[in-house]
Amino acid sequence: MKYFCLPRFSMISMLTGNGSFVTEFVLAGLTDRPELQLPLFYLFLIIYTVTVVGNLGLIILIGLNPHLYTPMYYFLFNLSFIDLCYSSVSSPKMLMNFVFEKNSISYEGCMTQLFFFLFFVISECYMLTSMAYDRYVAICNPLLYKVTMSPQVCTMLSFASYGMAFAGASAHTGCMLRLTFCNANVINFYLCDILPLLQLSCTSTYVNEVVVLIVVGINITVPSFTILISYVFILANILNIKSTQGRSKAFSTCSSHIMAISLFFGSGAFMYLNHSGSMDQGKISSVFYTNVVPMFNPLIYSLRNKDVKIALKKVMMRVHSRSIS
Repeated sequence: MKYFCLPRFSMISMLTGNGSFVTEFVLAGLTDRPELQLPLFYLFLIIYTVTVVGNLGLIILIGLNPHLYTPMYYFLFNLSFIDLCYSSVSSPKMLMNFVFEKNSISYEGCMTQLFFFLFFVISECYMLTSMAYDRYVAICNPLLYKVTMSPQVCTMLSFASYGMAFAGASAHTGCMLRLTFCNANVINFYLCDILPLLQLSCTSTYVNEVVVLIVVGINITVPSFTILISYVFILANILNIKSTQGRSKAFSTCSSHIMAISLFFGSGAFMYLNHSGSMDQGKISSVFYTNVVPMFNPLIYSLRNKDVKIALKKVMMRVHSRSIS
């Protein structure tokens, strides 16, 4: 008999002594082919190292340079922090899959990883949206930019991003805690994520599936629609720029942003909304938003930026002068 969405600990108290309830999970990882384990380990170790160095370096660089204390770099600071955190939530366990024969994680650890992974992923959605709005104001209303994007507004947008993330992560994790996991404990994934966990439940997952469709739908549709509207106005404004150099510079900035947004939202939508696809397809798409996007964001948003290059040179010169003295 199946118990519909009864709390896990309530179920245990009703059926104590049978030893059938899961206390830990085993992460299956990306692949079970032995010949790929070592090459993939080095590949993702390099990706994670570049991610940490790039995002942490950008955080330090923005923090040390007062001339980068602008709305654009405020959101970039938050984006780098988010990328650093959610990459660190998933990458260490993924790397362990390649070197250990059995990569286990406790039930409590799994739920904790699920919550923080969802929290930072949803935060990224809304932080990218805030950055798109910032670019819209900068390009379409430059005279009102400082007034519109005041420190209070920037703080409000960032707190709203984290608030939406907390609400979404709490909804998913709360519903997951109500499920019961019996004998099956092998998660066909490299981290504790929603859909792989739902496949292991021995109770009804109908409520969870509805929550996934609603929450994921909102967290993809609302940011995507806002970003799309912002860029429609941005594009219209760029086409009115008479200077070829100015138009080319604006297009270059927008194309980088659009590329990163498409990669993040596209892979996320494919993973969570494509129920007909296989889990292997989901693994491939999820690698993009858990590993590739956090690595490329510092390159896309900062290393091509003139202000960041100048700030980096100043820091390097400061360090060099101190080492000489």
